[in-house]
Amino acid sequence: MNKRVWIIILTGLPLLAFLGILVWASSQTGGRAGGLGVNTEFGVSEVEREPAKDFALEVQSGDTLLLSDLEGKVVMLDFWASWCAPCRQEAPVLEETYRNYASTDLEFVGVNIWDLPDNAAAYLVDFGISYPNGVDGEGLIAIDYGVKGIPEKFFIDRDGNVRQKFVGPIRPEKLRETLDELLAE
Repeated sequence: MNKRVWIIILTGLPLLAFLGILVWASSQTGGRAGGLGVNTEFGVSEVEREPAKDFALEVQSGDTLLLSDLEGKVVMLDFWASWCAPCRQEAPVLEETYRNYASTDLEFVGVNIWDLPDNAAAYLVDFGISYPNGVDGEGLIAIDYGVKGIPEKFFIDRDGNVRQKFVGPIRPEKLRETLDELLAE
């Protein structure tokens, strides 16, 4: 083969691969831009009752929080980002609920993903978030939990089992109902 044929082949193959990736990505998001980042379908999502994956998260106080250290408590694990409009919508609800349940065996843990650290820190200040939060910089916690978009919340019982997943911003009534059920067990 001559030089011209090789040039056509070597430039054509990467172009075809790129176009293939674009077609695949478009089919995965239904053609919606950003369909893989912010959830668009909200509500309770089915989960298998299984032990929650343990993790270590450096929280805003500088301490390292281990999920396993919270065994015996009900845990609401929230995945969020500062640029996410539904996350911003529910932030005051989460903080108010956390404060209202302060005297119970409940802990909220916020996991910031896909965000800039300075923006995440400003978000916590802007909304007066007092429960532990940290940045999942490598995305390993999100991967372990199968997070597909934000916001997503996982409810973990006292025995350390994932009991429910909620996709999207949660209504205050649904949040309280879920927490009350788990705390009553």
